[in-house]
Amino acid sequence: MAVTSFQDLPLADRDRQWDGDAAEKRVREWAGAEDEPNEKYRDAHVWYDADNKDNFTAYKLLVADVVDGRLHAVPRGVMAAGNVMAGGRGGVDLPSKDVDRVKSHLAKYYAKMGDEAPWDRD
Repeated sequence: MAVTSFQDLPLADRDRQWDGDAAEKRVREWAGAEDEPNEKYRDAHVWYDADNKDNFTAYKLLVADVVDGRLHAVPRGVMAAGNVMAGGRGGVDLPSKDVDRVKSHLAKYYAKMGDEAPWDRD
């Protein structure tokens, strides 16, 4: 189990719509990962199961999309992942030892957006 390294991706426009399924397809194509995941594909996610890294289902919390040929963190994707980590949408099944690191990763994008992570709000 592994939390991906923070990539400090550029932010897409805040009003950009988030469609995780469409983003997933664009990221696969951009990364050249149509047949199996690779490092570029991994960078678009916050967490993956390192023991199954050759399986697309091992990757969770997609926060990026391809914008103008480059990988960007999409604010609405970050917020969707943040809501999941805050317990919304049924949460996500991650090892408890990874939860704080995932939240830390996401909090860096919230800070970059000028926002506070949902678990830090009063």
